Amino acid sequence: MSRHHQALMVWIAVLPTLTVLQLALGGLLEPVPPYLRPPIVATLVVPIVVYGLLPRLQRARARLIRGREIGE
Repeated sequence: MSRHHQALMVWIAVLPTLTVLQLALGGLLEPVPPYLRPPIVATLVVPIVVYGLLPRLQRARARLIRGREIGE
């Protein structure tokens, strides 16, 4: 897989995950100092993306590529 495809898949996984977590945890993180919020959110986002979303995206990409090769 090219670096461009890899970067796109990471972006597709990270952006919605960050958005959802920030919306969900916004109220809970309000009393936390602003400089501590990013590490807290990153601690939650990284495992979700690495262990949950990226493997699924990679499998979906592989199925799409196989389907395209079969259809040729």
